[in-house]
Amino acid sequence: MPEETTRDDETGELPDAVVDAAERLTRLARDAVDENEAAAYRGRRDEILAERDFTSRVREEDETLVLHPEEWLADDGTVRIDSIDDTGRAYEIPLTGADVDGDWEAVEAHNAGLVDSVEAEHGPAHAANVRAFADFMGNHYVRRVDTASRAEIREFLSEYYPRNTWPSEKQESVVRDSIELAFDAADADVPEF
Repeated sequence: MPEETTRDDETGELPDAVVDAAERLTRLARDAVDENEAAAYRGRRDEILAERDFTSRVREEDETLVLHPEEWLADDGTVRIDSIDDTGRAYEIPLTGADVDGDWEAVEAHNAGLVDSVEAEHGPAHAANVRAFADFMGNHYVRRVDTASRAEIREFLSEYYPRNTWPSEKQESVVRDSIELAFDAADADVPEF
């Protein structure tokens, strides 16, 4: 993103929670199997942004979600360059690549918190699975577990989990549930996998 500071309501800019929601809904739309489901995620994202007079587009050439003020758009939906007074008002969120979240320590702290929550609520078998998933997402993608795409979850289950963990029978039998519990602990929608 162009700026790392939290934007507040007084300046009309987007709070971090809105940026995070827009990113999460975009990822869910991209991973949705059903086009109606994808359209619903995009519609929800658009509603959240419209409440703040912002809009979004995905720049396909580098797979980046761009959030910017609606006032930048002309009637035909194209961006009016002459209406942009401060490009720092836009947000650019990479949707792919190894450095999506960027700060490994912050990602690890977030993921560790989810592991602790899952353990407190559901026990050590689920916590061990979520820890393995957190290691996979943190070390391979530098991302929070609750931003994982369907493809990344499948990669974890089919490649990383069998090769890099030594789960007990109990852990192995509940690993899919454990992933869902991690998303629940983050209050995030889990992509179908």
